[in-house]
Parts: sequence; structure tokens; C-alpha cells
Amino acid sequence: MTPPAAAEPLTPTNPRGMRDIPFELPSVEPAQKRRAKRILDALTERYPDATCALTYTAPHELLIATILSAQCTDVAVNKATPALFKKFPRPADFAKSDPEAIEPYVKSLNFFRNKARAVHESMAAIVEEHGGKTPQTMNDLLALRGVARKTANVVLGNAFNINNGVVVDTHVNRIAKRFDLAPQDANVQIVERHLMALFPRDQWTKLSHLIIYHGRQVCKARHSLCADDAICKRYCSNAKESA
Repeated sequence: MTPPAAAEPLTPTNPRGMRDIPFELPSVEPAQKRRAKRILDALTERYPDATCALTYTAPHELLIATILSAQCTDVAVNKATPALFKKFPRPADFAKSDPEAIEPYVKSLNFFRNKARAVHESMAAIVEEHGGKTPQTMNDLLALRGVARKTANVVLGNAFNINNGVVVDTHVNRIAKRFDLAPQDANVQIVERHLMALFPRDQWTKLSHLIIYHGRQVCKARHSLCADDAICKRYCSNAKESA
């Protein structure tokens, strides 16, 4: 008797244009996508200049700034990085140095010793494994010390215009739930997948900037202005609670 053929490995059943995504996206209804588009259009009109708040002039600088921004404000990072990037202008300069030499330039930031070590090791890996060039794939970025999916999305989207996901920081996580774009009990990974399913892929990087701007200016965690804001009054559960 011929043994049964081995079952083929299961693969995500993602729609056309997203089949390179290594996980399955949730199913969403056309009405949900239309609502998401209205939200995107409203935020785009409100914040036409929304962009990455970190200061950088090269991909490796954005990678370093994003590593440094963990549990820290972009404002604080932008104060620290000019002197850091002047002292170490290339990945090779970081690689030839050591964490102790980097620490004085980042000591104003939370967890500066761990971050100095992550910066040094990630730059050394870029020099040794990528010829001094910042990687342009999710897997290669995730292999670097101090880099998780959020950091990789920041670098890919802003330095290379590669939309491989949506950056989910505290603002995006909060507003996605207030705007009913993701389940209330979702973790950041699930929030990202819902946003990826709802919004066009070429808008993923822009989307995160728009939501972050709205979170900083209006839909705040505390002392929000939702009750008096036209966008929040239409889409945000917090506006109804604050009214």
C-alpha cells in the first residue's frame, strides 16, 4: 500500500500584494476598509506634513536613533544624536570603537549602557556581515542587536520606502483601539496585523506618522482633547466617554 503523501506546510492565506508577509492577516469587511480610508483621509488632511520625528541623514543613523528611542522620547534622542553622529560618522567608526566610548554620548537617555552596547554590536554586524550598508530586509534587521519589529519597520519605511509593516508605538496602540481599528485586548503584534489588513500597503509608513501626530496633539493618553475634536468625535470612543 502506498503511504499517503506528506501534507504541504501551511502558508498564510494573504491577499494579492501581501503574500510575502510571513504571518496571516485578519479578515476584514469592505465596510471596515471604507471606514479606515475615511480615517486615513481625515488624518492626512489634518496633518499633511506628518513624518518621522527622529533626526537622521543616513539609514544607519535612523537605525541608531530608533534603537536609542526605546522607552525614551524622540526629543531626548534628537538632543543626543548630533554629537554622537559627529564623533562616529560611519558604521565602521562605531565598529572600531567600543560601548564604553559610546556611552558618554547617550548617557542622558534611559538604559544608556544597554543601548550603547546595542549600537556598537549592531554597527559591528553591519560592517562584518553587510559591507557597512544598513540591511533592507526585515530578517536581516531583526538579526541585529537591539532591533525588534517596530524598529525594523521604522528603518525600512522611512530610510528605504519599504512598507513591510506598521509601526505600533504607544500612540498607535492606543488610538487603534479607541478608533475601533483593532480589538481592545489585542497586543501590539495583533494591532499591527489589523492595521495592515485595513489600510493600503503603500500607506503603512505614512499611517503610523499620522496616528502618532494625532496622539501627541489630540488623542492623548491623559488630558485628551477628544471631546472637542472633529476627527475624534466621529471615530474615537474616548470622545464619547469624555463628552
